[in-house]
Amino acid sequence: MAEKRIPKRSEIAPEYTWALEDIYPTDKAWKADLEKLKTMPEKIQEYKGKLGESGEKLLGLLTLSDELSVLCDSLVNYAQRKSDEDTANSVYQAMIGQLMNVYVEINSAMSFETPEIVAIPEEALEGFYKEVPELELYRRHLTKIRKEKDHILSEKEERIIALAGEMAQAPENVYSMFADADLKFPDAVDKDGSKHQLTHGSYIPLMHSTDRVLRKSAFEQLYHTYGNFKNTCASTLSAQVKTLHFYSKARGYSSTLEASLSGTEVPVEVYHNLIKAVHENMHYMYDYVKLRKKLMGLDELHMYDLYTPIVADADMKISFEEAKETVLKALEPMGEEYLAIMREGFEKRWIDVYENEGKASGAYSAGARVHPYVLLNHKDTLNCMFTLAHEMGHAIHSYLSNKTQPVVYSDYVIFVAEVASTCNEALLMEYLLKNTQDRNQKAYLINYFLEQFRTTLYRQTMFAEFELKINEQVSQGETLTAEGLNALYHQLNVEYFGADVVIDDEIDLEWARIPHFYYDYYVYQYATGYAAAIALSRRILSEGEPAVKDYLEFLSGGCSKDPISLLRGAGVDMATPQPVSEALKLFGELIEEMDGLLSE
Repeated sequence: MAEKRIPKRSEIAPEYTWALEDIYPTDKAWKADLEKLKTMPEKIQEYKGKLGESGEKLLGLLTLSDELSVLCDSLVNYAQRKSDEDTANSVYQAMIGQLMNVYVEINSAMSFETPEIVAIPEEALEGFYKEVPELELYRRHLTKIRKEKDHILSEKEERIIALAGEMAQAPENVYSMFADADLKFPDAVDKDGSKHQLTHGSYIPLMHSTDRVLRKSAFEQLYHTYGNFKNTCASTLSAQVKTLHFYSKARGYSSTLEASLSGTEVPVEVYHNLIKAVHENMHYMYDYVKLRKKLMGLDELHMYDLYTPIVADADMKISFEEAKETVLKALEPMGEEYLAIMREGFEKRWIDVYENEGKASGAYSAGARVHPYVLLNHKDTLNCMFTLAHEMGHAIHSYLSNKTQPVVYSDYVIFVAEVASTCNEALLMEYLLKNTQDRNQKAYLINYFLEQFRTTLYRQTMFAEFELKINEQVSQGETLTAEGLNALYHQLNVEYFGADVVIDDEIDLEWARIPHFYYDYYVYQYATGYAAAIALSRRILSEGEPAVKDYLEFLSGGCSKDPISLLRGAGVDMATPQPVSEALKLFGELIEEMDGLLSE
């Protein structure tokens, strides 16, 4: 049967597209706001050298900054979302480029803000709060800036740092162009000799195949190709790590980890606790690997055998309409307030549902102030239903924070972002397991759940440990080489997967294809977020209304408190290893349930 043709954008029914007209009715309206944005650097400059003069001057710049945030939010969301509808459309690429140019000007013009705020004497600032009561709103914001006093440079130095921002993006940009645009892979070949196109997008689906010959072929072709460019990849990653070290040294931090986490107010202990807790519970991963090997009936379990389901596809074909209905039922424990927002998102076209020619791949949620937008590329699969629950978790988090918090505190840090999305997934999984009678389907779902633990809690922690170690190596004056990176990555795979997996040489190069290593200590938050979400979902299910009330307050919190305090308010303490250990205990219980179910 011929493959179904991907439709053009014009062929998608409007009710399955997002309502970008809620931001701007036309491109012309967008351009009018861009012109307004271009006047902002001049307005900003009016406050230069004056922030310490009076509370009125300080308040003036802070309110202007809020105005800027709202304006930029509309401009970037419209242009970026339009571009993602059809990535080949040069009009919206050009609009994004124009916007980025103005961003650079604004950041440069704003470079005096932090040094001047830090320079205000404490007693003078307290006087400002008394003179101008409206300034009280910004106390937490100003306190957070002033906490970084030891890391703030002079105005001239801050301006140089701001101007270097675009240049500092070079390693990530080079990697992105190399991986996404230039890198091509040979076809993978299945057991019948048929060829399958191998791309970044098709690799994981091929790893899910029941055809072991095809999995092995895709695995080898992908990593052999990366192997041809291993020195280029190592140099690019080395440049990224050196960039982080430049910034952390320039600002007087003791490490790149401290520098990165400081901006999100996450203590470095949280990062170390995650790795420690996972290491202490590594036996669960070894149990899972052993079970996978047994159920697959293999003498040798290889790295290319880790993704294929150990339960035959339960034929769970789920349309988008069915997915919406099931997600709503699964999230009933969240209460009517939460469900009403979700229904509004479904009915008011927050979501761009189906794939079209040129549309951005994957899925995401963008928290625009008018309302969130969610990009999907929905196929009628179980995974896509979980993606819907996940992205709507992000969307409702953004919606509640934007609605509840003033502009300055409406955004939230990534550390808490993944909690809101994954909590929805956990509740959906609990609902499906409870309401599935078919033994094969139940086993399929448990396998899906187990894979989330493997790929999120263990795998992302392994990434986090790798990232920490390469940064430590550079701080000790070592040079990152392809051979050294391969050796380190191999050793980590041995530690995380244990003796029941053959650690194929090809996997040593996996570091070369992970874009998150260019995101600056980003990836650990998937693991911490997953652990927190498991804890919160189980509290919601066991305690009901009180837990839901706490959780909605957390979702409405934005960045009005530091992320650890926000999560404590919801009932989980990420400053301790306990949530990670408890989540992994559940992983162990699911392994036993799976073994029992399939050994009957």
